[in-house]
Amino acid sequence: MPGSTPLLFKYIESLQGSNAWGHVLDAGTGPSSARWLSSLNTLSWTAVTASPNMAHQTAQAVERKRRKQDRVLVGNWANPDFLAGERFDTVLLDYVIGAMEAYAPYFQEQALRRLQPLVERRLYIVGVDPYVGLQSDDAAGQLISQIGSVRDACLLLSGERPYREFPMEWMVNQLRKAGFEITGARRFPNVYREPFVHAQLDLCLRSIDQLSTEALGQGLKAHIEDLRARALAFARANNGLKHGADYVISALPAKN
Repeated sequence: MPGSTPLLFKYIESLQGSNAWGHVLDAGTGPSSARWLSSLNTLSWTAVTASPNMAHQTAQAVERKRRKQDRVLVGNWANPDFLAGERFDTVLLDYVIGAMEAYAPYFQEQALRRLQPLVERRLYIVGVDPYVGLQSDDAAGQLISQIGSVRDACLLLSGERPYREFPMEWMVNQLRKAGFEITGARRFPNVYREPFVHAQLDLCLRSIDQLSTEALGQGLKAHIEDLRARALAFARANNGLKHGADYVISALPAKN
């Protein structure tokens, strides 16, 4: 996954304008979104993740900016009692729906209805259009799809669940069903560079180390290194792998 960029956060700031951030919920936190939110003029921010390891990384990333009213919590949105009854002026879902496949599989269609009661004023969603297993007419798209496919295959073989991303149109439709009014939706074309290639394929190698079948692992490693070489060569020759898009959606709770 590309990961949130300063460009996307700056765009959200432009959508927010002069409106107060108030009490903020980072519904699927990580160091990147937490650092950004902790730099804003908020009354408080609550950062949530289903991963204890990610909670630790997030807390370390914002340790010097933490205030007593700011929280980093471990919780799963599939639990109906988690943060029940709380309300937040601004809610951020930064690649949350895709990540739910690893922590609350098959919950995605319920997720926005689950979160709707927590949103007092504004909801922002950051996502990425799917690129795994899709046909592409251009070389960059084919390489990105191959990287995503081998990454997900290695995760599944090692007993983990890969993320499952959804296109912007699906997200808009689910938001409307969940009782939101869409106020903006914009795509940002992606350019994947060498760090992305290394990060995704190194994740594959770590997953392979957990396999019990050595022959399968060796075959996968050879395929991964061949794919790495081809992707890096293409990226260096073409100033990155230009394919697909991230997106930002802004929404308000619909008026009754």
